[in-house]
Amino acid sequence: MNSHSYTLSDIATFLSADFKGDADYKLSSVATLQSASPGQLSFLANSRYQKYLRTTQAGAVILSQADLENYTGNAVISDDPYLAYAKISHLFSPIKHPLPEVSPAAFVHPTAVIGNRVSVAAGAHIAQGCVIGDGVVIGANTVVGEGSIVADNSVINPNVTIYHDVHIGARCLVHSGVVLGADGFGFAQEDGEWVKIAQLGGVRIGNDVEIGAGTTIDRGALEHTVIEDGVILDNQIQIAHNVTIGKNSALAACTAVAGSTKIGAQCTIAGACGITGHLSIADGSHITAMSLITKSILKPGVYSSGTGMLPNKIWKKNVVRFRQLDKMARRIKSIEDEIVEIKGS
Repeated sequence: MNSHSYTLSDIATFLSADFKGDADYKLSSVATLQSASPGQLSFLANSRYQKYLRTTQAGAVILSQADLENYTGNAVISDDPYLAYAKISHLFSPIKHPLPEVSPAAFVHPTAVIGNRVSVAAGAHIAQGCVIGDGVVIGANTVVGEGSIVADNSVINPNVTIYHDVHIGARCLVHSGVVLGADGFGFAQEDGEWVKIAQLGGVRIGNDVEIGAGTTIDRGALEHTVIEDGVILDNQIQIAHNVTIGKNSALAACTAVAGSTKIGAQCTIAGACGITGHLSIADGSHITAMSLITKSILKPGVYSSGTGMLPNKIWKKNVVRFRQLDKMARRIKSIEDEIVEIKGS
């Protein structure tokens, strides 16, 4: 556990923010308004939690200037309390950087180039021609395939599989169970049987990318699959061959992106979405949860598909009506034609 504590003044200085209260008050962890105790720092980022300001036992609260008038305790004042919380959370993180050493129980091929201050845990396998940059962490039982590159200060957690010809940028974080560079789903048919297409491209991942546990990114068929700088991918995401995801886009859990689709920069795609192949998604597009995207999105905006939640009995009735829509549309068109004919006569 993290044993560090920081004064209210330390917190404010770290955030370049103003504060109110006891400058020397010590804070040792972060908690919600509801559960915080003295000695813990909390934050108010959503108006629905304002009611807890009156009862919170937190030692200090990060809040906006507008909410300050409703709170009498120690406070750090921020224009964006949630962003301030995100930054300050790292001070209290219990995660420790491992010692810079190569475990004798790891395999490192003689041709691999290993930078300074690198940690390679037991059971890891670094293959021929790999390049591992300065400050990189390779977790236990992780495999780095032939000719792959992991740039400076990236962290590859335990049990990650990195195939050959995968390039990972600087300061990336790859969680356990990730598979990078497996074959794309490419096949042709001959006489009713499947003929596999060799996947000749690689995977190229930019700087400052985070890839969640269990996510898979396939290698390209001919050109590379590309994840640009600053992209964040949640757990259990499937990225197919030759997909490109633009800078600072975010994809939530269980989303699947089919081959050769290009997602622009600054897009957000919520959980359990499906995006079919060979599409383009405009920069700044936002797709809500469980949407199925079957056509390109050419203008930024908020997009959804599917039907909203209803009581089951009503939903069943609406399903029946949905199946009748084509007949209903034809009847309406027929009635409209009759009205036009009557008015014309």
